[in-house]
Amino acid sequence: MKANPFTSETFVSKWLEHFNNAEPGRSFPSIQGLGFTKHRFLPLFTNIGKTHTKGINYTVGNPDVKDLKGKVLLIYDVPTYFEMNPKFKSDALKLVKVKQYPGFLINLVPFGDLDEYMASSFKRSSRYKLKKYRKKLESCFDIRYKMFYGEMSKEEYDLIFKAFNHLLNKRFEDKQVTNNNLAKQEWDFYYELVYPLLLKKKAGLFVIYNGNQPIGVTLNYFSEDILFDAITVFDIDYAKFRLGSVTIMKLIEWSIEQNIKIFDFSKGYFDYKKRWASKEYDFEYQIIYDSTSIYASSIALFFKKYFELKQILRDKKVNEKLHSLTYRLKKKSKTPIDKAVCEYLEPEDFPNENLVQIDLDTIQSYSLKTAINDFLYINNESQLNLKIFKVTHEAGQYLLHGKEKKTRVKMTFK
Repeated sequence: MKANPFTSETFVSKWLEHFNNAEPGRSFPSIQGLGFTKHRFLPLFTNIGKTHTKGINYTVGNPDVKDLKGKVLLIYDVPTYFEMNPKFKSDALKLVKVKQYPGFLINLVPFGDLDEYMASSFKRSSRYKLKKYRKKLESCFDIRYKMFYGEMSKEEYDLIFKAFNHLLNKRFEDKQVTNNNLAKQEWDFYYELVYPLLLKKKAGLFVIYNGNQPIGVTLNYFSEDILFDAITVFDIDYAKFRLGSVTIMKLIEWSIEQNIKIFDFSKGYFDYKKRWASKEYDFEYQIIYDSTSIYASSIALFFKKYFELKQILRDKKVNEKLHSLTYRLKKKSKTPIDKAVCEYLEPEDFPNENLVQIDLDTIQSYSLKTAINDFLYINNESQLNLKIFKVTHEAGQYLLHGKEKKTRVKMTFK
């Protein structure tokens, strides 16, 4: 792969600053294109970036084994479609590959536009549904899309990243699981990394706006001809509108226009990835070691067995249970997102003194916002024509008046 963003000078320097106390990495003539950091005690060297990359490649350089004598190199996240099968001239150097996460991608080369891709990948009924989601979204809200790529003011970047963080927190509070990206050290890393990469066209932020409010944000990285879908999030208030599917369609459309050859969903299994992808692959952890050293060989074998065990536990979804447990331990003192049962009732002609019109922007309740958006979706009403009234003498009741339809919402909290 040419122009790998995860081995770029910007990525390397920012990663070392945040995860290696700004200490420099180390390189080896035998392995070109990668830098490494050393384990505190062991003769073990791990690639700069570790699990924060979405795909690493390298080349074999000087075949002289002297620079790797007695050493072990651990290289995370090598996608099998990169076809990394290094050949060492020295018999002393051995390579072990350990399969880890599944990966998914779309080969965009055969397609001239989004319609061609959709026609080849989905049945007619599925294409109709997917297009309907986009039409519904655009008819119900003041929607616009923008890919920030190569140019963006720092002020606008800060606003988008703040919204990005808010939406991620909201999403995982709702799921009640932890998300490593939101840990302060990681989030600070992404915040300081993405802007300079974006200006160099090695990263981009795709944003869906409702008016001026971001309701979906996707962080992408770019090589010369690959789009890596890194982190994506949507406002859960808009669940009915399938923002995920809309985003993928827009990104495919944009990628084809930019002559991107591969749309890479990156590591981790999700149903939507399997549904959209044209190819499945694996992420490997590759271990290169000096087989003439018993110590190095033992370390290599240990990590091979360790990662194989992790994959077995991952297949059994132990990691998901752990994220849920971690959430409960860390967040037990926080107030969870409100959850209410919302009933749609026949509207009544209440006296004006029992109604107070409220502004949508002042509503804090997740359940009420979701109920409002569901009303817009079901009745194909536009938010621009919507009026919301609180029924003052009936606790938890609201009247929703669209251009053509109206309903009464009754909220009952669990």
